Amino acid sequence: MTSSDRLRLDFVCVHNAGRSQMAAAFAERERDERDLTDVVEIHSGGTEPADAVHDPVVEAMAEVGIDISDRRPKWVADLDQIADSDYVVTMGCSIMYFEPAQYGVESRDWDLVNPDGEDIDTVRAVREEIEEKVSALFDEIERSAADGRVEADESGGFVASLRESLSR
Repeated sequence: MTSSDRLRLDFVCVHNAGRSQMAAAFAERERDERDLTDVVEIHSGGTEPADAVHDPVVEAMAEVGIDISDRRPKWVADLDQIADSDYVVTMGCSIMYFEPAQYGVESRDWDLVNPDGEDIDTVRAVREEIEEKVSALFDEIERSAADGRVEADESGGFVASLRESLSR
């Protein structure tokens, strides 16, 4: 598939060591469970990546059966790639020099507590909030895609319908 055949979701925060890693992992699970693997492309990155994913984050995700122990924080995609994103979710952190709207990208800020340095109960609470938000995002995308499927089928199919749902 070409990139235009896929819906791109980017989860962005400063260090890419906690919230955006959890969001990407939950999004990957949702994508797989909803049989959207060939349709949805998921990325996460940070504007100032840390050296490693926070240990309590790895622990909290393992508690719900998701292993992110091998993940490493990455630099947010090149800005031209972000401009190709269909949807950018920021985690509520102050991301200096990065404003998705300036690239013409649909974005949301989830305003989440930073789990860095927090106790495991706080990390679990953040994990639960992220899981709910990711599930709701996929529900919204699928609902909007279903509502617009007839129009999209005439002009490009399911991906076009998903893209349309994100532009509303």
